[in-house]
Amino acid sequence: MKIAVCIKQVPGTAQVEIDPETGTLKRDGASTKMNPFDLYAIETAMRIKEAAGAELTAVTMGPPQAEAVLREAFMMGADRAVLLSDRRFGGADVLATGYTLSQGLRAAGNFDLIVCGRQTTDGDTAQVGAELAEFLGIPHVTNVCAICEIAQDAIVADIDWPLQTARCRLPFPCLITVDKNIFEPRLPSFKLKLATAGQPITRIGMDDLPDKNEKHYGLSGSPTRVKRIFPPEAKGERIVWSGNDAPADKLHQLLTAHKFLQQL
Repeated sequence: MKIAVCIKQVPGTAQVEIDPETGTLKRDGASTKMNPFDLYAIETAMRIKEAAGAELTAVTMGPPQAEAVLREAFMMGADRAVLLSDRRFGGADVLATGYTLSQGLRAAGNFDLIVCGRQTTDGDTAQVGAELAEFLGIPHVTNVCAICEIAQDAIVADIDWPLQTARCRLPFPCLITVDKNIFEPRLPSFKLKLATAGQPITRIGMDDLPDKNEKHYGLSGSPTRVKRIFPPEAKGERIVWSGNDAPADKLHQLLTAHKFLQQL
């Protein structure tokens, strides 16, 4: 069994700069970290790997410095790593990102199971996993909250719906996205860090992909563009109550006046 886990390097702070021409994040030189939701994806993939005796490949798309999250995946137990990196991939929206990842996974090999985090903290769209599965033409489910069974030809999982939990059986190959309540992520191992320090990382550029049409990648392949990004307006106005008057009554009057509360 072969498993791929898709991870991403995201800004380590909310103080990021935006390219005024493209409306995309300026990632060069900014502090970074692994996308928090992807830690749960790695842990889920590791649990399945340990139960089924599988091989686990970590896959990411980004600039050369994104190799850092692949090294972190090695420290959590990944066997192989693939970096999709090419300047022509830059500026991709969710659709172009999903397509690039699908092409990269086709170039990297055949996988029985692909595991993704629910979403990323820089985009928060929660769309890439489902789009990746559609481009690969494989079944998928999102918001997986439990792995119930790993059969020879399928996986059985519980899906967290707003009002109930659904159980489904997905035949391989398939894709799942997991939520943060599925498992507690393990800590990176210093022993594995030393053991995998020289572990090679496979690098894939556009020329290595099955589809080499540049119009399908990056800004050219993105049907959506960010028109404008601006920081929220910070309001420093505040009200301070002091004295012996009951503050609860004043708070109730204020909330009622602003229609946050309604009289019954």
